[in-house]
Amino acid sequence: MYASAPVNIYFAPSMHVSEGLAEVIIKVRPDFFHAAHAVHGVLYFKLLDDAAFFAVNSLVRDVFVLTVSFNIYMTRPVAAGELKATGRVIHRSQRLFIAESELVNDDGQEVARGSGVFMRSSIALSSELGYV
Repeated sequence: MYASAPVNIYFAPSMHVSEGLAEVIIKVRPDFFHAAHAVHGVLYFKLLDDAAFFAVNSLVRDVFVLTVSFNIYMTRPVAAGELKATGRVIHRSQRLFIAESELVNDDGQEVARGSGVFMRSSIALSSELGYV
C-alpha cells in the first residue's frame, strides 16, 4: 500500500513494518531543500507521520487509519545522507491510537521527533488501495 501511493514515486522512500512498529528510510536529495540548502520541514513531517501511521495500521488490518493530529519538534538541520524515521504505537483503545516517531540522521543523531493521534476510518483495506 505504501509503495503504491503516487506521492512515494517522487520521494522514493523504503519502509519496513512489524507489529506496532514501522521504519521509513529516505536518501536526502537537493530537491528536498529549502532556500537555506537544508531539508525542508515537509520531509520531516512526511517521514515522522508515515512511520507513526504505519506502526498504527500494522495493528488495524480491516480498515485504513486516519491521522487526527500530529505534532513535530525539529531540532537539527540535515543537508546530506539518509534519514530514518522509526514509529511505534504507545497507546491504543477501541478507536484511537497514539504513536510516536523519531527521525535520525546518518550519525544516529535525532533531528526531529513527533507524536500523533490516529483513528480507525470506515475505508476498508482492499487491493484498490494497494493493500496486499
